[in-house]
Amino acid sequence: MGGSVSQSTLRQSPASFRQWLAGAVHASRTAITAKESLRGFAVSAAAGVFLALLGAFGTDAVPFGIRVAYWAGLCFSGAIVGTAVSHLIGGGGRADEKPWLYATLTVIGVTLPFTLVVWLVSDLTFYGQLKPGGFLNYLLPVFIVTMAMTGLNFLVQRTPPETHAAPAGAPPARFLDRLPPKLRGGELLAVEAQDHYLRLHTSRGQDLILMRLSDAVAELEGIEGAQTHRSWWVAKAAVEDAQRGDGRATLRLKGGIEAPVSRAYSKALREAGWY
Repeated sequence: MGGSVSQSTLRQSPASFRQWLAGAVHASRTAITAKESLRGFAVSAAAGVFLALLGAFGTDAVPFGIRVAYWAGLCFSGAIVGTAVSHLIGGGGRADEKPWLYATLTVIGVTLPFTLVVWLVSDLTFYGQLKPGGFLNYLLPVFIVTMAMTGLNFLVQRTPPETHAAPAGAPPARFLDRLPPKLRGGELLAVEAQDHYLRLHTSRGQDLILMRLSDAVAELEGIEGAQTHRSWWVAKAAVEDAQRGDGRATLRLKGGIEAPVSRAYSKALREAGWY
């Protein structure tokens, strides 16, 4: 880089399985536009500016403008690759129950393809050609940066999707129009995702509708509630009690319904006064 920077300084059961895979594919389709992903891009862009200011991995000898373009571009590109990989592995909730396994697979899945990107961009930008063995030289630093960014994004994104009570005089939540006739007029307690369907828990009983939970949450704005788990949205007014054990929490709702709370959302919900 810039003549005085060497390449070495830049080193950087079948049924249950089908259900798991369906959930991961569903997450990859819906979560890529979520606010969590946008926050991840913002964090990555900020990290790129920080690395440029720091002159990380020997880039301090490169003019500042080039450093900013280089690091911000790489970090933003990494966010795109990371978003795609993490959601294919199981974003949008798959990390809830086994966050460390999810994070490990994400780091591995991002490091390998993104090292190729870094090799191409770095060598062509600073040397004008690809140098032999460059891929291996960049593998470790890319792994280190990917691990740090994955951890940072994971911490930033662990807030459950929430819905809020409508102000006085506002129309009811759009989702209530989807309730089957036999359930209308009852209190909506919770929505539970089951395969491609949603089980509606109300004070008048239960029924199924064909819909995705992510779409339902968007239409539930107007009722105070939150996703407590990748498969559950719960109305806050429906919560009567909470049980905790073995590091997990379960909300007891009206009508004897029990809704799980994922470890990823547990702290945020507790701080919000859910239990």
